[in-house]
Amino acid sequence: MNIDIIAVGKIKEKFIEDGIQEYVKRLKPYCNINIIEVNDEKAPESLSDKEKISVMQRESVKIVDKIRKGSFIISLCIEGRQMDSVEFGRYIEDVMTAGNSNITFVIGGSLGLHNDIKSMSGLKLSFSKMTFPHQLMRLILIEQIYRAFKIMKGEPYHK
Repeated sequence: MNIDIIAVGKIKEKFIEDGIQEYVKRLKPYCNINIIEVNDEKAPESLSDKEKISVMQRESVKIVDKIRKGSFIISLCIEGRQMDSVEFGRYIEDVMTAGNSNITFVIGGSLGLHNDIKSMSGLKLSFSKMTFPHQLMRLILIEQIYRAFKIMKGEPYHK
């Protein structure tokens, strides 16, 4: 199984990068994981709605360029489906069982994801109605992917 995480922007905090690398290491027995960063677009606070959509659209072009052909796409967005960790593990297992050898998770930038990306997705996933920094979301996502594999394999993992 190949899992790509495409994320807008760079990780700036060392503690977040250290956490991500720990879970990349833990995931090696279960899957090939690849984290792909695309540059974010400049987005000052004073953007109009039209300008925000334009920024998200430019980021979406960069994202689409990195998606493997035939990959099952899961977009992280606040209006997406919420599930607990067990449901998430079962969902990933179902995607794999359906013959998908590539799953791509997409994390947008500070303004979110353009509808072009959301419409390509097999699943729009929300981790919460709360807003998280997109850099921290990368760490949360990779931990949940690791947890999902532990659940799928029936292996213990702390609760």
